[in-house]
Amino acid sequence: MSTPDHAYSTAAELIAAMDAGTVSAVELTEAAIERIERHDGDINAVPVRDFERALLAARDADAARARGERGPLLGVPMTVKESFNVAGLPTTWGIPAFKDFVPAEDAVAVARLKAAGAVILGKTNVPVALGDLQTYNPLHGTTNNPWNIERTPGGSSGGSAAALAAGFGAVSIGSDIAGSLRIPAHFTGVYAHKPSFGLLPSRGHTPPPAPPLAYDRDLTVIGPMARGAGDLAAMFGLLADPDETGPGIAHRLALRPARHDDLAGYRILVVDTHPLIPTSAEVRTTIDRLASDLTAAGVSVERHSALLPDLVEAARLYMRLLLATIAAGYPPVLYTQAVAAARHIDPDDVSLAAARARGAVLSHRDWVTTDTLRTRHRARWSELFTEFDIVLCPAAPTTAFVHDQSPDQWTRTIPIDGVPHDYADQLVWPGIAGTPGLPATVAPIARSDDGLPIGVQLIGPLFEDRTPLRFAELLEREFGGFQPVPAAHPAAGPRDLCAHGK
Repeated sequence: MSTPDHAYSTAAELIAAMDAGTVSAVELTEAAIERIERHDGDINAVPVRDFERALLAARDADAARARGERGPLLGVPMTVKESFNVAGLPTTWGIPAFKDFVPAEDAVAVARLKAAGAVILGKTNVPVALGDLQTYNPLHGTTNNPWNIERTPGGSSGGSAAALAAGFGAVSIGSDIAGSLRIPAHFTGVYAHKPSFGLLPSRGHTPPPAPPLAYDRDLTVIGPMARGAGDLAAMFGLLADPDETGPGIAHRLALRPARHDDLAGYRILVVDTHPLIPTSAEVRTTIDRLASDLTAAGVSVERHSALLPDLVEAARLYMRLLLATIAAGYPPVLYTQAVAAARHIDPDDVSLAAARARGAVLSHRDWVTTDTLRTRHRARWSELFTEFDIVLCPAAPTTAFVHDQSPDQWTRTIPIDGVPHDYADQLVWPGIAGTPGLPATVAPIARSDDGLPIGVQLIGPLFEDRTPLRFAELLEREFGGFQPVPAAHPAAGPRDLCAHGK
């Protein structure tokens, strides 16, 4: 249900309205710009703005539509994560040393969106080097959650998630190595999809000042974000063609259709607790309620399976691989410190913190051994998906947490039902799909007692991305989805009371 200024309309609704002649691309773009200028002071989601070129693109879209041309995003205002190259705009990754780095060409994903007719309003905020579960940096400051500005929208795609929740454009794109698409979607009540590893083209999603080549960094993917499940699936389709210059098996793959087209056809495994970190009562209760609703709707729902890979071993595996990838980019001084820290770990220490410390300094030999273990886990997942279509689990153990910008994030804690836990240990939930490279869609399903969004992570079989995407659409149809921020919140205006869903 859209507002009069279409702030919360889906891309599909905007296309229909423009095709019907009830609104123009220029009017939509002007309204989006006005909304950003009016509300983004509280949110700080879109610090890099490209309004002049956006209006030119909107005029071109209106002219194209008048000529009878059509496009899947023709005239639709949207944002992109700051980490994607957009010709003529700075790409900094929040690092002050690169404040003047301006790429000459668009990232492949951005070029495809423009070719589909999208109107790029600007670029959304990120943490430094995309390296946090919150979104803030010395160049552009802190991005706040539109639902509660005292809380984070997550990271590293927190700017894109906050922009969507605040009505700043209909869709966006982000990236994910440690839940960077999924956690912000869960924290802000929007949709996001982490694709199968290697499936979407990453060329041009490149740290400055590196050339825009196809770097397939382990665990790292790009993906779409949206306020509607249908838009999410459509965005995935736009981006899913292979990049002819890049490596990877995805070039030779034909994406399979969704396994089922009706809700009752799906076989669901619910995993709502983890042996290494608790899930908050409100998140666990919400997932339990959804599982009961699905059962009542005729869905096959199970809560246990002997085929599920060992979650403890999987978490340690993920932490080693994650830190091996992250630490590869450490400057020499930081890497030397990591080596020294790893030497002091007790050999009997099996904590996730120890796994991260060891992972940061993995030798190539040890990385290959770790990757071999991952292959076994991936085979286990493949076997599990012969009996199930979706694994339904949390995206994170809590709702959006209060900003914490203490300097060393590895020593931070996160409260779960009043008890502090290691800040980085919450990554076990993104890691479930991240390590084996599985596709995972996050869909909003409820709000907590204090009004914060709660999402659910829908993990599907490898290279069967359309299965969790379709299941998200069916969830939205049956139980509702995105809801706008109420008017009492800082990001909302007087016309923003309209929510949709059941």
